Amino acid sequence: MILEHCDIQIDPSKDKEFEEAILRGVETVIAKSKGFKGFKVNRSAESPSRYVLMIYWETLENHTVDFRGSPAFADWRAIVGPFFAKPPFVEHFSLVGKSN
Repeated sequence: MILEHCDIQIDPSKDKEFEEAILRGVETVIAKSKGFKGFKVNRSAESPSRYVLMIYWETLENHTVDFRGSPAFADWRAIVGPFFAKPPFVEHFSLVGKSN
């Protein structure tokens, strides 16, 4: 399993619209993608313009090849892209350990 960690900055005056858009985008576009396993979205308490989107993928290629190389990626960016103050910073992680 791979965790995609996406650090997103928006204009905080558009927070409600962005939150609706990101949830709609994940649920209607990304969730239908090959290898999608789940997601979480969190907003920073200290920096209200900052959100972290975490998506769980079966494999790294499910995100980097299957999703990003598909028309769904453009659909996703059309929904959330207008809110970005700058390009999101994306990294991928593999699980080392967890608590129950």
